[in-house]
Amino acid sequence: MGSPRVIISGGGTGGHVFPAIAIADAIKAARPEAELLFVGAKGRLEMERVPAAGYPIEGLWISGFQRNLSRRNLSFPFKLISSLYRSAAIIRKFKPQAAVGVGGYASGPLLRMATGKKIPSLIQEQNSFPGITNRLLASRVQRICVAYEGMERWFPKEKIAFTGNPVRQQLLESGKRKQEAAVHFGLDPTAPCLLAIGGSQGARSINRGMEAAIPGLLEKGVQVIWQCGKSYVDEGAYAKSEMRGLKRQAFIERMDYAYAMADVVVSRAGAMSVSELCLLGKPSIFVPSPNVAEDHQTRNAQALVEKEAALLVADRDCEAQLGISIHKLLEDEGLRATMSRNIQSLARPDAARHIAEEVLKLIEKPKSAS
Repeated sequence: MGSPRVIISGGGTGGHVFPAIAIADAIKAARPEAELLFVGAKGRLEMERVPAAGYPIEGLWISGFQRNLSRRNLSFPFKLISSLYRSAAIIRKFKPQAAVGVGGYASGPLLRMATGKKIPSLIQEQNSFPGITNRLLASRVQRICVAYEGMERWFPKEKIAFTGNPVRQQLLESGKRKQEAAVHFGLDPTAPCLLAIGGSQGARSINRGMEAAIPGLLEKGVQVIWQCGKSYVDEGAYAKSEMRGLKRQAFIERMDYAYAMADVVVSRAGAMSVSELCLLGKPSIFVPSPNVAEDHQTRNAQALVEKEAALLVADRDCEAQLGISIHKLLEDEGLRATMSRNIQSLARPDAARHIAEEVLKLIEKPKSAS
């Protein structure tokens, strides 16, 4: 077959970028000679994270279409046309044997041009409610990898592969690294620790909830690792704080260390965050973002709450309720054990490998794909 040539597109947030890298790593593990190229959106997270992971990336001039009336929408048609032409040029030069879309701004133009050129293509849908890009691409691609059951409501049943969501490989080893993690953060490995993450961009509601909760947590000897987001790093009462037991950062580079330290996690309920916490079996409090299509983060979180695998705090109640839920979980060892067991039962640790297998099948048997 020669060296497989695979183009991977998508991004915009860590929830798209890190799964894409995990898929690339799995393809490389299966076929070390594979040639991989990423396509992302200029100015977004992937333009930094993908090269840091050792892969080349090309950028498109593209952004999302704003659902409300916005001046930014005026440039959208021009960005779309530019991205389609740029995608066609990238495809002509790289000559991929398969194309993979993980969602996000860049995957639409790239997959549209790839499928138009009859390149076998696959999309990966992370959420229980699919994004508009993947819904539009579903009729054009050969395979659709999903993480939730019942996705035949949205996609052709014969194209669906239930793989789960791929997670960062380094997280799989995080449980063995608590001593290293404690040294990295300058914390006590024997004291309880809370990890609060509001996504790669941060979340104002979680930050306000944390500000309200921190005095009581530190008073009880609970250590806190808090990813506040670049947009909020200079906001709030703890912006310049050097308080003992509190590690507040714009972005956590070593998330494996952060998870290793955490006894309880506060997080948004994006599909990738949920998948990582399932894999690691972390007792979790989800604060779903209200600013996503069809409120799918609440659906993600509610599915776990119904299985006694997580707690849920509504975004609007975060400032008043988050601290109460954190203390409830930290003070109830039995509840933590139950939630840890239940959430881990939902994990799919081999997701990246399964998706990589589906990609390589497309290259090996392109004529058999419908």
